[in-house]
Amino acid sequence: MMILTDSHAHVDGPEFDGDRADVLARARAAGVQRIVVIGAVGEPSSAERAVALAERDADVFATIATHPHDASKMTDAWWAVHERLAPHPRVVAIGETGLDFYYDHSERGAQADAFRRFIAMARKVGKPVVCHVRDAHVEARAILAEGGAAEVGGVIHCFTGTPEDAAAYVAMGFHVSFSGIVTYKNAQPIRDAVRRVPLDRILIETDCPYLAPVPMRGRRNEPAFVVHTAEVVAREAGIPVAELAAATVANTARIFRFPAQAS
Repeated sequence: MMILTDSHAHVDGPEFDGDRADVLARARAAGVQRIVVIGAVGEPSSAERAVALAERDADVFATIATHPHDASKMTDAWWAVHERLAPHPRVVAIGETGLDFYYDHSERGAQADAFRRFIAMARKVGKPVVCHVRDAHVEARAILAEGGAAEVGGVIHCFTGTPEDAAAYVAMGFHVSFSGIVTYKNAQPIRDAVRRVPLDRILIETDCPYLAPVPMRGRRNEPAFVVHTAEVVAREAGIPVAELAAATVANTARIFRFPAQAS
């Protein structure tokens, strides 16, 4: 069986409270043996849940931060939770953090301030940064460069920029992760971007429960569905899906510094 890693999933969330064990079992049955759970949705309870899940399951790893949508809500108490959890051995990255100038749910200055502070936190604990960037690629690259994020590495998750944006992130030393969006009919620029990212910098993800790939679009997304994203990314990269799967497993293990999965 082909082995895969889901590099970005929100299986800690309430959408999975009724069947989380079954979701994880289906992931393993589909070959998805490792999952990075993103503890960054809403209040820091998301970070606590992600870490708790990673503590219970050796194949689950956690990240912690506050999503840019909620940056304006951050308090000293929220920051204290993140400072406490950042060094945790099951926390493999700081994120998702970044800039979302499409929805602008938080004031842009607050997003930028939080992004800078999370980059500083990542450097302090020596862990990579998981970045959410939408309609703000130039601004995000400036903050990443200013903060020295390349020293710890990072991932531009759920990539939605242009092929030129992808190449620019690669030139800065970052990884680029493709979600189910790459399978959508209107996503040709994202498929074009695959060819601008070297194989050793590509990651794949579900971002579940959001963005289910074709042919699962319209359903609640889950880690088992990452195989469909892998198939499209492999096709665009011009390689067999098994080769793409092996590369992304190794890339995810390297950037997040956990042991490579045996094939």
